[in-house]
Amino acid sequence: MNFALSRAEEAFREELRRWLAAHAPGDWAKLRTRFRSREEQTAFLKDWQRRLYEAGYVGLDWPKEYGGRGATIMEQALFYEELARARAPELPNAIGLDMAGPALMKHGTEAQKRAHLPRILSADHIFCQGFSEPNAGSDLAALQTRAVANGGEFVITGQKVWTSYAHYADWCILLARTDPQAPKHRGLTFFLIEMHAPGLTVRPLRQASGDAEFNELFFDGVRVPAGQVVGRVNGGWEVAITTLMFERGPRTLARQLILRAGLDAAIELARRMPRDGRPAARDPVMRQRLAQLYIETEALRLSNLRGLTRLLRGEPPGPEGSAAKLFFSETWQRLLECVLELQGPYATLWEGSERAIDDGYWQFRFLRSRGDTIAAGTSEIQRNILGERVLGLPKD
Repeated sequence: MNFALSRAEEAFREELRRWLAAHAPGDWAKLRTRFRSREEQTAFLKDWQRRLYEAGYVGLDWPKEYGGRGATIMEQALFYEELARARAPELPNAIGLDMAGPALMKHGTEAQKRAHLPRILSADHIFCQGFSEPNAGSDLAALQTRAVANGGEFVITGQKVWTSYAHYADWCILLARTDPQAPKHRGLTFFLIEMHAPGLTVRPLRQASGDAEFNELFFDGVRVPAGQVVGRVNGGWEVAITTLMFERGPRTLARQLILRAGLDAAIELARRMPRDGRPAARDPVMRQRLAQLYIETEALRLSNLRGLTRLLRGEPPGPEGSAAKLFFSETWQRLLECVLELQGPYATLWEGSERAIDDGYWQFRFLRSRGDTIAAGTSEIQRNILGERVLGLPKD
């Protein structure tokens, strides 16, 4: 691997850093508690994406004909890194930018591209992902939501679950079964669903953190025009695989910066929190734990660079995406456990308490992190992928 950036990439990073220094709203960890409602927060995040879009920083690696900048994957990765480094809010249309948009570019009709791609970039069309079901999570092809052809449209009935962003999304990329007699991977179709269609109900799922970012979707005879099928009828699995491949794209490269920011906060906390009459940073056991977390964070950074090198060479993503997802989610949980241990009795305090450290931010992140080893493929599934595709072990 070549760790050096080109002159053009260095210039892009400096340009982006200057823009973020001038326009980023501040540390998102502190900003997130200022909103009086979820609607107010959503409006703020949409405005943030629009400002980035107008500055030319959204959809960097999208082709120019679709509204992008035609930049390299490396510049897109640098964008996510700098966004994380500035502790700025993430973009609210992650599903649209990283999954729905690329899938439409590859499989969509010209009418679908014209209708959605520019609006995905500007945050006018926020997307969610209707894949998982109560009995079809890790085994996605076992899904049972039905789409029955009826003239020039399809009638959809069923349920989806763990649908991020559905509470404010405008559109959904949906996988449904159109041929129940076909082998389970071959009878699926990929749809674009308008979220305000009659018969579609969104029900928030309250999490341990108190937030409700995940949702259930209920389809009760939702009618969808045939023009909203992406790809071929009964050919949805191919479109879904394309979509999931993009899920492991450049955004994942910012994960080590999320870890590094958390680690820096843990080290600073260890220097000022007492432990047995001295700063926790002087405790040999705690120093060992922090050193191990630093090693793991650096290992993830290097592994992500290996994956980026494959993409820059034009090679398809490999199983290192599963390794990075598994490693990040479990390391992030261990890091947050360490932060709460450093807080001692203050770790029981939630946001709003005058004695809560960082207004309870780490408590919120700790509870939220329990889902990181489930979302986008459980740790067990990721280990199976690595065992079978990397180590050559037999299927269990």
